[in-house]
Amino acid sequence: MPTFTNKATLSYNGRVTESNTVTGNILETLAINKLTLSDGYSTGDRITYVVDLINSGSTSFNALTLTDDLGGYTVGTETVYPLSYVDGSLLYLVNGTPQAEPTTEAGPPLVINGISVPAGGVVTVIYQADITDFAPLSAESEITNTVTATGAGLAEPVSASATITTLDRPELTITKSLDPTTVTENGTITYTFVISNSGNTAAIATDDVTVSDLFDPALDISAVTLDGTPLALGTGYTYNAATGLFQTVPGVITVPAATYTGNADGSVSVVPGTATLTVTGTV
Repeated sequence: MPTFTNKATLSYNGRVTESNTVTGNILETLAINKLTLSDGYSTGDRITYVVDLINSGSTSFNALTLTDDLGGYTVGTETVYPLSYVDGSLLYLVNGTPQAEPTTEAGPPLVINGISVPAGGVVTVIYQADITDFAPLSAESEITNTVTATGAGLAEPVSASATITTLDRPELTITKSLDPTTVTENGTITYTFVISNSGNTAAIATDDVTVSDLFDPALDISAVTLDGTPLALGTGYTYNAATGLFQTVPGVITVPAATYTGNADGSVSVVPGTATLTVTGTV
C-alpha cells in the first residue's frame, strides 16, 4: 500500500514555522497478474503469456500503458533479450469480450498503449514471445520477464513477473543420407542416419531411442555401425529381409547432450550432440 507524507509551512512577519507531518495511505484498486501457458522452454520455442488487470474500484482506469521487459539483461554495455514478441499475436479482452488490438510497439521491450480497465472489471492481454539466441539453455536455467502497468490514476506502477525454466530433456532430430545415390543392380549402398540432440540432457538407454526404416528395395545387409562400432543382428538391431523392415533395439542408441557456448554479445551458440548410424548392404 503506497504511503505519502507532507507538512505545511507558515510564514509571517519574516518568521517561518512548520506544521507536524501527516501520513496517509493510498488503497490500490488495480491489481496485475501474469502467467505462462508453457511448462518450460528449449531452443526455438514459442511462449504464451497471459496478463490480467483487475480493477476492484468504482472508477475506471484509462489509457494505461503495459510494458514487458522481455527478460532483458545487461551484457557489457548492451541490453539483450531472451524473448522476442511475436508480431500480431496479441489478444485484448475486456471482461472476456475481445476488443480491437491496442497500439503495440514490438520493441524490445514490448509496449502496449491504450489499455482501459472498467470499474469492477478485468482486462486480459494475451501474447506470444519466441525464445531468442540470448536465452540461457543449460540445465536449470530460467527466464524471468516482468510486465508493468503505468498511467493516470495509478498511485504507482504495478508489476507482475513470470518465470520459465529450461525443459531439461533430450531434443532429438534425425537426418538420412544415401551413398551413392545411383547404384547398379546388386550394387552396394550405405544409408547414414545422424541423430542430433539440441537438448541440455543426454538421451540415455532408458529413453529407448529407436531408429526404424522400411528399406525399399530391401537390402542384403552386410554391416551396421553406431559411431563406428559394429552392431550385431539380434542384440543391436533386427531386420526382416522379406519386408525390408529395419529397427535398432531400443536403448542401444544414446546421444550426448548439446554443448552451449556463450558469445561476447551475450548470444548462445548451440552445438548438438550427435550419434551416427550406418547401414550398408546390396540391392
